This record gives sequence, structure tokens and C-alpha cells, in this order.
Amino acid sequence: MSLSAQATPCVYTAPEVASHYAALDYLSPCEQLLFATYVKSGGAILDLGVGGGRTTSYLSESASRYVGVDYSAEMLKICRTKFPYLEFVQADAADMSMFSEESFDAIIFSFNGLDTLAPYEQIEKCLQECSRLLRSGGVLIFSSHNPRSVIVRPSWNTKRLRLFARNLVRGTSLLYEPTLVVATCGRGMLAIGSAWFASCTRLFQRMFSSAFWHGEGYLYDSAHGGLLIHCWIPERVLAEVQRFDFQHISTLGDDYPRTSREFITEWYYYVFEKAQSR
Repeated sequence: MSLSAQATPCVYTAPEVASHYAALDYLSPCEQLLFATYVKSGGAILDLGVGGGRTTSYLSESASRYVGVDYSAEMLKICRTKFPYLEFVQADAADMSMFSEESFDAIIFSFNGLDTLAPYEQIEKCLQECSRLLRSGGVLIFSSHNPRSVIVRPSWNTKRLRLFARNLVRGTSLLYEPTLVVATCGRGMLAIGSAWFASCTRLFQRMFSSAFWHGEGYLYDSAHGGLLIHCWIPERVLAEVQRFDFQHISTLGDDYPRTSREFITEWYYYVFEKAQSR
């Protein structure tokens, strides 16, 4: 989702891209855990980079006020059609002056929306705006890419594999287990080969970048025709965000419930709390 005029403005206004995000209607296990743990019922929620409304149903359900914000008018058109009873605002994440100070109890910036802001000063302005808009004790939850993620885990859909095996044997129960074993071995080998190739490609692309070695910077992403995304390792995130009157609460990899690994986890979710007023 795009929140800044500085960040590839044409990409997220394209109808085909907006349609892609409009079709998404899930929360990842990581998001489910963090939202349930840190987003309090009855609070005012600002949903940045709302896109096609993927997180809207969940976040708005128990909120006293819900506001979805996106830079893309095409995205907001979709959201207003899907949720005509909710509030959506077109705005730049680096300038949300239409909202007064301490208006929200929680700000959510999911799907690595913060990474699309460029140049880096736009990210700083966004964090400053989030600090201004949050009430004391409010939470900021956002995700961001890991520049050192170069190893791709092998994966496949076990449900589809079981269905494939059942269709092959067509009700012959005695042949189902052997067929499933053979199919799993074949699919596993294919997944390992694909993961190995993807890992080599990603390593070659990133090992020559300053983002990989310094732990922060912009990388090329081929998504939606190509765009630059900002990436940083957790240590850099914590050091930077805490400059804006935030206290770190939690970090969780997008690969949860698996254990996060420095060179595997593609992106992390971060939870920060606005410092309590003295």
C-alpha cells in the first residue's frame, strides 16, 4: 500500500494493483497474535496503508473509531465500496495534519507499507506523525523488510497434495498412503530445488548492496513492475523508532509460529508504545 507521493506514486493507483489488494481478506498468524494482544477493544484505531481493506474487518470490529488511510484514491474507492459505513481518508503518511494530536490509541501500518516511503526523510516524518497522533500509552504496530533475508524455506501446500493423491487413487484406500508418500517426496524435491534457486538469486542480488552489509537501506523489489523498498534489521529499527518518544514492546517474525532467523525471516512486525506522560 502506498502512503506517500514520494514512493512510486503510480504503482498503487493502477487498477490491476488495487484489485490485487482488494482480493486479500486474511490476517497472518503473526498479525492475529499481535492485534489480539496489543490492540485494545474500544480504542480509536488509525489503519495506515489500508489498501483494499484487508485488515479493516478485524480492526474496526471492536474499535470506538476506525479510520483507514491510504495515498491511493483507487484503493480508497474500493474500501468505501466494501465498507460504506466506515471512515477512509486520502493522505500522505508523512503529513497527516488533518488529524489533531493524540487522536488515536493504536496505529497499524501493516504489509510493510512504511518501506514504500522514500526518501528516508519521509519515513522519519511518518514516525514523527505517528508519535504526534498517538495518545500516551498508545501502540504503534508496523512491519518492515529484513535486508539480510537471503535463505528461502522450502514450502508446499499439504492439503492440495492430499487431494491430489486422493484423486489419483480414486477411492482405493489401500493405494492412498503409498501414493501420498511418493507425491510428497516428489513435491518436496521440487520445493527444495525451487528454494535453493530462489536463495541463490536473492543472495546474489543482496550481497552487493549496502543494505545487506550495513543493516539498512533501499533494495529493488520486482513486485508490481518494480519499486524500491526500504529495509532494516531489528537493531536499526529499535534505535531509530525510539528517537520519536516510543518504547519497544515486541518484535515478531512474519514466519511465526516458526522461529525467526536472521538470514531467513523476510520481514518483522514491531510493536512500540508511546511513552507515558509524566
